[in-house]
Amino acid sequence: MDRTPNDPAEALLLTYSVGGGINYLAAAATLPSRPAIDSACVDLLSLLFPGFHGAPLVDPGDLPDVTRMRIRSLRARLLPEMIKSLERRPEPNESIAGEAERILGDFFGQLAPVREMLWSDLDAAFEGDPSATSFEEVILAYPSLEAIAIQRLAHILYQQNLPLIPRMMTEWAHGQTGIDIHPGAKIGSHFFIDHGTGVVIGETCIIGSGVKLYHGVTLGARSFQKDERGNIKKGGQRHPKVEDGVTIYPNSTVLGGETVVGARSTIGGNVFLTHSVPPDSLVSYEANQLQVVHKQPRVSRPNESISVEA
Repeated sequence: MDRTPNDPAEALLLTYSVGGGINYLAAAATLPSRPAIDSACVDLLSLLFPGFHGAPLVDPGDLPDVTRMRIRSLRARLLPEMIKSLERRPEPNESIAGEAERILGDFFGQLAPVREMLWSDLDAAFEGDPSATSFEEVILAYPSLEAIAIQRLAHILYQQNLPLIPRMMTEWAHGQTGIDIHPGAKIGSHFFIDHGTGVVIGETCIIGSGVKLYHGVTLGARSFQKDERGNIKKGGQRHPKVEDGVTIYPNSTVLGGETVVGARSTIGGNVFLTHSVPPDSLVSYEANQLQVVHKQPRVSRPNESISVEA
């Protein structure tokens, strides 16, 4: 039997010598940098919401120069990360640098349309939450807008089949907001997630326009097909379609690639749905009826006292 060295460093070095799994000693030089992608997400938000994210502007007249400077800086920092990401493809070609330039150029060209889409999400949040007092409050204090903004940007790179970086971006947003949206999800305009904590939206989800979700909602897969070796098959439509104008209340779960929630439907709280419902449906549980009864007065026992701490 092999003996583990007493020196912790030597013990770790023995595990590093084993191939596969978490042992990837070349990773430091050949994988995208998490700090670089995290930093890029912060700067992308400053481009989408100048004055709200990033360093404040001393003078509004500085905005054109600051915007161009931020784009130049982001381009220089993202290009090497994209090259490293493209090298992870099964069959990398000889023009990786050129492809990275093309993807990056297309990405920056989409910033303005994404920002226009985010205006609709901002409107949906303001109109959909009676506690929202201003657009400024939504931008500064609503986690859903930040999560949706990063997902919309990551989705552009996902559509270009860029490995790793789209998931790294949405995972940064997940860590910041508690909202987990896969970059592959297709999301229409006027999208609002109220509160947001614990929301999960899967890769092949299709969400229409004017959809509103509450905290704890899961749009997930019902089951996974397996190959002859028992391994999970990748790809395929695994997550539900949510049509225009749907509202899904807290802690409800909708599963399955064949499940369609029809337009303008309302899914009540704590519903577990695995089949399609037609448009204009109201889905809720008729569980045990809630009962409220009068409590018997509590009788104090001898020598029992109640203390109140300040």
